[in-house]
Amino acid sequence: MGARNTARDFGWVTRLIHWLTALGVILMLALGTYIASIRPSLGNLWLFGLHKSLGLSLFALTLARLSWHLLSPPPAPLSEGVPRWQVTVARAVHWMLYALLLAIPLSGWIASAATGIDVVLFGRLTLPPIVPPSETLDRLFFRVHGVLTSLLAVLILLHAGAAVHHHLLRRDRTLRRMIEG
Repeated sequence: MGARNTARDFGWVTRLIHWLTALGVILMLALGTYIASIRPSLGNLWLFGLHKSLGLSLFALTLARLSWHLLSPPPAPLSEGVPRWQVTVARAVHWMLYALLLAIPLSGWIASAATGIDVVLFGRLTLPPIVPPSETLDRLFFRVHGVLTSLLAVLILLHAGAAVHHHLLRRDRTLRRMIEG
């Protein structure tokens, strides 16, 4: 199987980006849930930095995925016998997943910048503040960040549930072609 997508199957680049994103999102949901439950201190500050670095890496990976899809469009969904409304919902969920994978890191960057604390990628690259320090923006965008993350978790469950449904009940190649190509 080649790097590029075909009319029928996903190429290895799309599959690699998909599974790296899935792994990254699961890690970020776990890490984000943990750091939301602790009080920041000098001993655990590195966890917050790791969360920011991984979140912005997922942002970049999502931009790469969208760019790759312009160069190598994904195959059409396996929709034979699937009700039209389900195809429409699946397409909407995919676009919402992409939108959230961009909006969540941006909301986190805005919230972090509003605290007045630098966003430093992997301890090396300091990003410019995207907004000035503001307690109002800090509270608002951390709340937005949390709500969007909860929505992402729900959509991931819907997405994974649909893949399992296709695999076990419809017995089509939807899940297999994202695993095997």
